[in-house]
This record gives sequence, structure tokens and C-alpha cells, in this order.
Amino acid sequence: MQKGTIGVTTENIFPVIKKFLYSDHEIFLRELVSNAIDATQKLKTLSSVGEFKGELGEMNVKINVDKENGTLTVSDHGIGMTAEDIDKYINQIAFSGAEEFLTKYKDNANAIIGHFGLGFYSAFMVAKKVEIHSLSYKDGAKAVKWSCDGSPEFTMEECDKASRGTDIVLYIDDENKDFLEQSKIDSLLKKYCRFLPVPVISGKEQEWKDGKYVDTEVDKVINITEPAWTKKPSELTKEDYLNFYHDLYPGQDDPLFWIHLNVDYPFTLTGVLFFPKIKNNFEVTKNRIQLYCNQVFVTDSVEGVVPEFLMLLQGVIDSPDIPLNVSRSYLQSDASVKKISTYITKKVSSRLEEIFKNDRTEYESKWDDIKIFIEYGMLTDEKFRDAAMKFVLLKNTEEKHFTLDEYKTLIESNQTDKDGNIIYLYSTDTEAQYNYINAATQKGYDVLLMDGQLDNHFIGLLENKLDKSQFVRVDSDVISNLIKKDEKKEVLLTAVQREILTQEFRSQIPAIDKCEFIVSFEAISPEDSPIVITQSEYMRRMKEMAALQPGMSFYGELPDSYNLIVNTEHKLIAQVRDNADKEIANIVSPIIAEIDEKNAQITALREENKDGKINDENSEKVKSLENDVNQLRAKQNEIISQYAEKQDLVKQLIDLALLGNGLLKGESLSAFIKRSVSML
Repeated sequence: MQKGTIGVTTENIFPVIKKFLYSDHEIFLRELVSNAIDATQKLKTLSSVGEFKGELGEMNVKINVDKENGTLTVSDHGIGMTAEDIDKYINQIAFSGAEEFLTKYKDNANAIIGHFGLGFYSAFMVAKKVEIHSLSYKDGAKAVKWSCDGSPEFTMEECDKASRGTDIVLYIDDENKDFLEQSKIDSLLKKYCRFLPVPVISGKEQEWKDGKYVDTEVDKVINITEPAWTKKPSELTKEDYLNFYHDLYPGQDDPLFWIHLNVDYPFTLTGVLFFPKIKNNFEVTKNRIQLYCNQVFVTDSVEGVVPEFLMLLQGVIDSPDIPLNVSRSYLQSDASVKKISTYITKKVSSRLEEIFKNDRTEYESKWDDIKIFIEYGMLTDEKFRDAAMKFVLLKNTEEKHFTLDEYKTLIESNQTDKDGNIIYLYSTDTEAQYNYINAATQKGYDVLLMDGQLDNHFIGLLENKLDKSQFVRVDSDVISNLIKKDEKKEVLLTAVQREILTQEFRSQIPAIDKCEFIVSFEAISPEDSPIVITQSEYMRRMKEMAALQPGMSFYGELPDSYNLIVNTEHKLIAQVRDNADKEIANIVSPIIAEIDEKNAQITALREENKDGKINDENSEKVKSLENDVNQLRAKQNEIISQYAEKQDLVKQLIDLALLGNGLLKGESLSAFIKRSVSML
């Protein structure tokens, strides 16, 4: 029997390992199984080149849980180890002093794994004692047993192991008894080892018998040894990709598209990325993509490897250029990782362009589902944005799709304003904005449908990228103002008529929470609606963006501002005007004239002093006149409001406009219904 001390210069290497790796202590199983896989593949390689001439036999890795004896065993039939091998690879685990070791890895627990042979020693995070039983493939080799209780001391002696390979026996400590549960081990194996290239056996398959599940004689193979990404695309069918996807993500809808990654220079990378069907609520759900190193699971936190916009994708990336001891800081700083990220972006854009060119009908049929990927990418990644300009689509309210160039060709002759700007009209809700869409199409305009989660931001991007182009929501103004072709038609109202009508309509607008209305007059067409309600394009965009960006909360707190536009050319508005002329114009006119006279006096007093300062005498006069004006205006508004209160036509016109915009609710809606019945 050989006794010795593990080759480190500190007495507390195991407490150090436990301390640093405690948060990731489940990783021990990955390390031990990976070592077993490596030993198995090495023997296969030696056999293929003729250095091993014996029978390979069963080439698998077995995990055995013995709850009664408190052990967990990882067994392989690989190359095995001699006493010299164990001394070299297990006992001499470090070549630097303890101080240097601790300094180098004090801030990075994961970095310990994979350095100085410490992957094996991760077993001591869960075991109070670890044994190695090993027999080398070499002719004449003797089986050897190595044992360590977690201190620097170990024993090594010959044993009677008859079969080639290595058994790692962990005596699980009291704090980690959950690793003696078969379900726990199977869960970890499926997480870390489900795609390893050698069969991993854990327990037996079960069947339902006599009211419970019982073990059968069939070994339970945890992993798929040849996952889709290890094969060439030509070797796979559509069904193969779909089966692989559903194995990764059970219970989800079929993916929209997939991209097979395969590159061997200047780095090695394989994988399959899927475009999942995203539900209505936009949420960037991370940890959808799994990162592997030679089929060994590394992490599902792939920030840095995958561009931010592609975090919406699902699938697998496998690269031996990314080590098992990967850390977030490593991913963010490593040059090869950045190259991988650039490659993935380029591959995704190329694949989308390929699908668009080769099967545009299929591409268009799935556009509503994939547009979020493309818009998100264009908003966040400059290189992808430049590539996507060729295959991003616009969809109009008639469900027709266009590239950017195609749509520009369609509308530029009819939708270019007097300043040479191409106006892209759009709707966010075809039902709510039906009247506005109809008015636009009646004039020969085309209207886009921009109802996606990111469309408000995407519109801003397009306005910056497309020359002399402006996006205008179809309900943001009256139809004649959406695309200004010539000068506005003059509104033929006297000052008195304008004053009366303004207050008449303003006074009858029902109070709506967080809404403000500005009454204005436009000489539109007699065929258009008598009243049109619009919302400022700029303020609406700001409020919509505020809902997604906390830094813009100021806009979100502002009330919604609407324009209530009165069409002076409509016969019903003419009727309202004529009725007011007959009923109250003679009463209101003198008041308005008096207000105008006093305002003129105020102006004259202020202009007497050229430096802009009013002397005390004039200041008092101005205050008195302003008070008079306020009283007169209040009197005027009261007269008009009392008159308007009796004008059901005015109320009806306003309520109809509010109803058409979804703004008439509650008590006001009830009053409208009653009034409508009474007017029949």
C-alpha cells in the first residue's frame, strides 16, 4: 500500500474547493461523467489507429445510486489508469503555491473547474470519501484502488478489479443526501449530459405494474448520442429538426424556421437555432439557448455569445473554443466569442434572406410571427439592420406584403406631399380606426398595418433610414391634412361665429379622465364627417414610448390631448351655425365687441411705454381692464353654454365622434343612447 500527501502546498485545499464551488456543487456530476466520456473516447481512438487490439465491448458510462450504502458510482469502460497515471493526474493536482492559487481564483468559482485536474476533486463538494477503482487497457496492467477522505492524505493499493476502465465511488456526506435520489441524479444528467456522445446509463427503465412504477431489466439511457447539430443538414429531414426541437422544448408549438450552424474556421462552431412562435405579450425570455462544449452542457446564460436580439431564439450552440470553465466576464471579453457572435448574426440574416428569396409565399405567411425577431434585431444590432433592409416587410390593411423598395414604388406618386416627403400612412387597429382608413382609401391612399409590439420604435428607425419619408397614423389629422398637397381651404366664419361655435362645442364635451380636447375648425369636404377627432402624432408617440421606457415617464403622466375638428363645410355644422346666429348672435355680439374694445385699450396702454414697462397709473388701468375682460368673457361663455345645453344636435355630433374613437363611456354613453332614442 502506498500512502502519501496530495501535491499541493496547502493543507486546506479541500475546504477551499468546497468554499469556492459550493454554489455550483451539482457540477461535480458533469465533471465526473465528462471524464468518463473522455476516457471512453480515447480508447475508441486507440482502437481505430491499432494501438488497442482488444475487444471494446460495451462502451458506455453507468451511474449507480446505492441509497442503502450511501454511495454514488460513475463507471466507464475506457482506457483506465495505472498507479503511475493516478499519481500523475490525481495526486499532483497543483503546480503553483497555495497563495498564488487562492489569489488567482478567489473571485471566480467556475474557473477552478478544468484547472490543475480539479474537475475530479469537485467530487469532494458532496462526498466525505472518494474511491477510484481502475484497470488500465495496457497489457499486464494491475488494478489499483485510490482512496481519500477529504484531507490531503490518500492511500493507493492494488485491488481485484477485473474489467477495464474506472469506477469513481462517492460516499455522499450527510449534507448532500439528495444526491442519493435517483430522480435528482436523472435530472442533473438530463441537464448536463443529455447529448454526450457515449451512452450514459442511469438505473432502469420503469413500467406501471400493480398500481406503481417498477424497474424493468432494460437499462435507462439518459442521453442522445448523435443530436441534430452533430450531423450535416443534408442528413436531416424536416421531421428530424422538429423532433429535436420538441425534445429540447416539450409542449411548445412547432418552430417557424431553423438555422443549422456549421463552421470550422477561424473557430469551430456547430448548432441549431430555432425561431419559436412567440405569443402576443412581448417578453424577452432569456436562457432559451443552451451552450455546449463538445456535447457537454456548459450554460444557458449565453449573453455575449449570442447577440441580444437573438436571445429570443431557442436551440443549441456547441463550440470547443468555449471552455467548460466559462464565466460571464469571459464571454464578454474573449475575442473568439465576439467572432462567434458576429458569425451567428451573419448566419441568421443570410438564412432569412435565403428563405425570403426561395419561398416568399411561406415567408409572408409567417411574417406576423417572425417580424418581432427582425424588428428587434434591426433596432438593436447595426449589422443585422443593414442586412435586414433587403427582407424586412411592410403589411398593409389589405393583408398584402411589400419590401421597403416595393412599397415606396407603390405610394410615392400619390402620397408625396407638397414638400416632397413620402407619407407612409399607418393604422394600429383596423377596427377602431376603420372610418379613418376608409377615408384614406377613398382618396386612393394605401394604409399600412403597424400593430406589433415594437412598431412604434420601428417607425422611428424607418424614418431615420428612409430619405424624405414620414410615418403618419391615419387618425392623427383630417384626411386633407394627412398628406398636404396644396394650401388649406379658408374657413368662412366671422369672428363672432367662431367665438360662439368654439364655446358651444367646447361646453358640451363630456368630462373624460386624463383627456383634453382642443376645438378647431377646418373647411374639409361636405361629404366628410361633421366632426373629426384626431390626436397629435408626436404626443401620441411620446406617450406610447413612455409606456415601454421608464426614462420617459414624464410623457406618460400627461393627459391625452385630442383635437376636435369641426368641419365647417358640412351641412349639419352649417345648421348649428345658422341656429346660433338666429338665437344668440345678437346677444353675444355686443359682449364680444366690448371685449375687443377693452383688449385694444390694454394693448394701447402697454405700448405707451417703449421700454416695455408700464407706469403705476397705467398698470392699475390694465388690471382693471383685464378684470373687466374676464368678467365679460365669463358672461359670454355662460350665455353660450346655457344655449348649447338645449342643442341636442350639438351634443349628438360630439358624442358620435367620441363614440367612433372609443372615448364615449359610462354615464355619457348612457345619455347618448337615451338622446338617440328620443330623436328618432
